Amino acid sequence: MVTRRDFFVGGGAALAAYAAGSFMPLGAQSAPNFGAPSVVQVGFRKQKIGDIEVIALNDGVTRRPLAAEFVRNAPLGEVQELLKSQNLPTDYLDVPYTAFLVVSGNRKVLMDTGFSDNGGPTTGRLLTNLNAAGYKAEDIDTVILSHFHGDHILGVRNKAGQLVYPNAKVMVPSVEHGFWMDDARMAAAPDAMKGAFQTVRRMLGGLNDSQLVKFEAGAEIVPGIKSVAAYGHTPGHTLFMVESKGEKFAYRADITNVPQLFARNPDWAVQFDMNAEEARVARRKVFDMIVADKVMAGGFHFPFPAFGRVEKLGNGFEFKPVA
Repeated sequence: MVTRRDFFVGGGAALAAYAAGSFMPLGAQSAPNFGAPSVVQVGFRKQKIGDIEVIALNDGVTRRPLAAEFVRNAPLGEVQELLKSQNLPTDYLDVPYTAFLVVSGNRKVLMDTGFSDNGGPTTGRLLTNLNAAGYKAEDIDTVILSHFHGDHILGVRNKAGQLVYPNAKVMVPSVEHGFWMDDARMAAAPDAMKGAFQTVRRMLGGLNDSQLVKFEAGAEIVPGIKSVAAYGHTPGHTLFMVESKGEKFAYRADITNVPQLFARNPDWAVQFDMNAEEARVARRKVFDMIVADKVMAGGFHFPFPAFGRVEKLGNGFEFKPVA
């Protein structure tokens, strides 16, 4: 259980900003202007997994200053050296957002939703890329949420409060839902966290029992998609394994933020991990499994096309995107 102290240790206001969808720590509001990030021009990629098609759908990217608190347990200089060794900027980070659509027969299942029109000017591109891939919002019959941070759930409803995927039921991890929808926990949370709880209610409140379905970790949510507990980033953070004809695709959601940092150093803790030690253990366990089983993988914050393989690299791992 995440206590009041865990909220402060986990970054307090910065975590709240992340969960609510603003992604700008309060101390960075007067930071230098590093310009706008480049948005991918072709924002979808299709990949066959047996008889199932998985489509990466980019929702955009944000650029944030690299602050000392971004990696909670490593000196800023060490973080910058790792970025420099990969020919990446050392004063800011570009963080992409990519959801995944699973097309299996007549089923069309969207894993996480991005921002819709609730984010900044370089986000909210998922629907455009969905259309470019040959589908409409009305085609989606199921939305599965990995956890309730803002960048994953703000696409459930648009700014006007309308459901973005009107024909879809929304499936959520029961542990995650129980945490964020607990009124007593919201009342006891620090003021900086209350906005995150309110965002969850704005997105998921008002859904009836046929529209909102809770599932337990380990369950097969829909045929061919199994849920995998990976708690730590949030109390109910959940991954999804897609399988068809012996082939597998692992959607890793936020078990790894920027892979150039947290795959290479899986013991590092991003400031948004609500329980850093649980997240670290889950991260290593999942990476070891993906490497051992040679599973195709994708992550919400992985560089587009966000599909790729994972290989061991020293004491950590390396993500290699598909060509």
